[in-house]
Amino acid sequence: FYSQEYATVHRGTYSKSIAATHHYHSARESIAEFINAATPSEIIFTRGTTASINLLAQALGRRGVREGDEILVTEMEHHSNLVPWQMLCQQHHLTLRWIPVLDSGDLDLGVYRELLSPRTALVAVTHVSNALGTLNPVQKITKAAHDVGALVLIDGAQAVPHLPVDVQAIDADFYAFSGHKMYGPTGVGVLYGKYQLLETLPPVDGGGDMVEEVFMDSSTYLAPPVKFEAGTPPIAEVIGLHAAVEFLNQVGYSEIQEWESELHRYARSRLREFSDLRILAEAPLSGKEAVLSFVHERHHPLDIATLLDLKGIAVRSGSLCAQPIIRRFGVEGVVRVSLAFYNTKQEIDRFITALKEAFKQLSGSKR
Repeated sequence: FYSQEYATVHRGTYSKSIAATHHYHSARESIAEFINAATPSEIIFTRGTTASINLLAQALGRRGVREGDEILVTEMEHHSNLVPWQMLCQQHHLTLRWIPVLDSGDLDLGVYRELLSPRTALVAVTHVSNALGTLNPVQKITKAAHDVGALVLIDGAQAVPHLPVDVQAIDADFYAFSGHKMYGPTGVGVLYGKYQLLETLPPVDGGGDMVEEVFMDSSTYLAPPVKFEAGTPPIAEVIGLHAAVEFLNQVGYSEIQEWESELHRYARSRLREFSDLRILAEAPLSGKEAVLSFVHERHHPLDIATLLDLKGIAVRSGSLCAQPIIRRFGVEGVVRVSLAFYNTKQEIDRFITALKEAFKQLSGSKR
């Protein structure tokens, strides 16, 4: 695109612009099919999951919410699916409630059912926890929310790289995910929304491309999704996201899930070799996807991650942008191992060897 067809979309009659527009629309169609949206018009391009959730929160606030309404989140949310709802509640005098997490890493669905009421305006839940790897029963969660008239947003950032997503089967009202989590570019993401709901929401950003007519004292807006995409869109990033979707489809989710499950079992068994290491929420009943977070009795997560990096092993350390769930398990930080279908058991063995060496080095430094 950058070398052959670099042009803006929707604005030019020249060949490069026409080609860019074609690729942009093809991407929207492919991504709609990827998550089984009813129509490409339900796919809004954003800067990522964080931007998608903020867009929805701000649009709901502008449309109007009733003072005293409640937003339900979970204790395992990434900050991106917690802070925007805190802000909405503060701005409009709503009440934020949350579903606790059991020691197993599962959501306490009994408490969830008790929290639901006619006052529940929206339930915001992660499909897969970025900290624990818990695979939440989003279809069951959505059904219960709809029974009391609540909307449902699902944060799918950690799900789309690892499992097939069918928004119609889930019956999600809104679903958000990011390109960089699924082997695509940074700076691009998606907010899916049921079309009849998107029609009721006002735009958040104003500018070019989202307007139908503009006068000096007023403007009219185009239909979704364009009314939510003011300005020049991230064209190259959207095309890159399309390529990532095609890549995942080519590999196939059945193969991805089978191999990642095998890797997860193997990595978990190898980590159990360390008696002074604790895996958080090791085996939630609802299932687990491609993430293992652990703590050591004596060594700080940052020290462990730093020494692993020196041996060519990339792990995440800290609170993982999910401080509440990390604190829930009695720690301030963890080391997170993230697995993908391209990893091998040999790489896990190399990681375990490096981990043993890191522990030995850290123990020696404290004598």
